[in-house]
Amino acid sequence: QVQIVESGGGLVQPGGSLRLSCAASGSISSIFVMGWIRQAPGKQRESVATITSGGSTNYADSVKGRFTISRDNAKNTVSLEMNSLKPEDTAVYYCNADVQTTTYYRGMYWGQGTQVTVSS
Repeated sequence: QVQIVESGGGLVQPGGSLRLSCAASGSISSIFVMGWIRQAPGKQRESVATITSGGSTNYADSVKGRFTISRDNAKNTVSLEMNSLKPEDTAVYYCNADVQTTTYYRGMYWGQGTQVTVSS
């Protein structure tokens, strides 16, 4: 069994910063891609940023230059540093991980989500 737990959401003013963290634990053999996905009310889920085990990153155009994803492979953690936040960044942010378990099952695991609200 694999658990994904996010932390770090909250309320921030426009132009402010927040750091989201995510930790994967359990019967993990390998983690391939880790990422952050967000969903705003009434909108479809959007991939915000992803990072491979080798450190290659990919960002949504809407967050390029403002958000930075990083990863610690030894600790099975991924973080998202969010700067210059805008009201349109308001959403529930989910962490996910492409995991191969110790029983050789491979699947995508998701956290429960953390709310980010950007408002004055």
